[in-house]
Amino acid sequence: MVGGSAERRLRAITAAAMITHMTDAYNPTSSTRSPRIIRLEWGLMEMEGIAPGKDFVLYPGGGHAWDWAKHGTRHSPGIQPGDVQELLERGVEVLVLSLGMERRLQIAPPTLELIREAGVEMHVDETRAAGDLYNTLTAGPRPVGGLFHSTC
Repeated sequence: MVGGSAERRLRAITAAAMITHMTDAYNPTSSTRSPRIIRLEWGLMEMEGIAPGKDFVLYPGGGHAWDWAKHGTRHSPGIQPGDVQELLERGVEVLVLSLGMERRLQIAPPTLELIREAGVEMHVDETRAAGDLYNTLTAGPRPVGGLFHSTC
């Protein structure tokens, strides 16, 4: 159960996310802009218009929690082709992959091949650096997507 100050903080985060989402609803380019990362620390990410959580798939127009079990992702052999397929189908031209705060998450070779074959520009880095780059790239004209792991 969430206690007093933590509960107030969670309500404030949720309210801010709702306001951001409502504001974006009136922005004609919101469906093509990827949500910015507002806060990124060990085990916690906060983005525009998305409830806070740990691991995320972000893409033009939105994002959701990243469920590693869906495609059998583990630290090794790493990010699976199915994890990036959704992003490719959403038309990303630039992809940011985070390796975790301690760079423990790998990328499976078939995933790298899929990204190369799609002709998508790829950036890979430690999670904080990947988040900073992602935010910079979302300000540009190209559709940006990312996979973010906020722990090890």
